[in-house]
Amino acid sequence: MCETAPALIVVLTQRIKAYRDRCFAVQDYSAAIENMLLTIVELGYQSCWYEGHITGEDRICDKIADILLVPEGYEVVCILPVGEAESTPVLPKKKVFEERAWFNSFKG
Repeated sequence: MCETAPALIVVLTQRIKAYRDRCFAVQDYSAAIENMLLTIVELGYQSCWYEGHITGEDRICDKIADILLVPEGYEVVCILPVGEAESTPVLPKKKVFEERAWFNSFKG
């Protein structure tokens, strides 16, 4: 996908302790990525969240950071290839609401 996509968004983070000596980088970049994905689809394009593949043992994220001259202190955490889908995406069938949500206790 990344080889044929006309655009690629590279998501960076900084591991900064923000409140009570805690870092919320994962929550922050996850929310930002989800909003980017929703916007990409709204604009008529498609994308896919690549994280574990690039941040795994082979550390492709470090190679991406080197190519883009990402300054020290920043970390590449995700890439989003953006483009037109080769075919219409097939959405998985959702479970009925009662099988996905419970009130006052877990009923899985």
